[in-house]
Amino acid sequence: MKDRLAQAAAEAQANAYAPYSGYKVGAALQAEDGRIFIGVNVENASYGLTNCAERVALGAAVTSGARRFDRLVVVSDASPPSAPCGACRQVLAEMGTDMVIEAVGPSGSRSWKLTDLIPDPFGAEDLAP
Repeated sequence: MKDRLAQAAAEAQANAYAPYSGYKVGAALQAEDGRIFIGVNVENASYGLTNCAERVALGAAVTSGARRFDRLVVVSDASPPSAPCGACRQVLAEMGTDMVIEAVGPSGSRSWKLTDLIPDPFGAEDLAP
């Protein structure tokens, strides 16, 4: 892989903790200032407590002060490569819907704008009294 974001996600994938599903995912999230944050999926015997790679990367980014993002690359062994789950889409949308999301797998890649994956996200303005 020549793309540095895809390479970072692929390298992270090797560290995923997926003893139950065997479905390892690596993610690399690029902030507007160029910093890259990585994440992996972390499964749990109680599946509902599993963390997706996309949200782990976002958590690392927010911990470091990043709030706006240009691009997310997710690497898995899915064929065709799969888009982030609905929960990840909603959480990513909290930080802006302009980012491009690319899914990479053994059969190639696919990409979307986040707005195509979640056209009407729930947001802070929906919480107003």
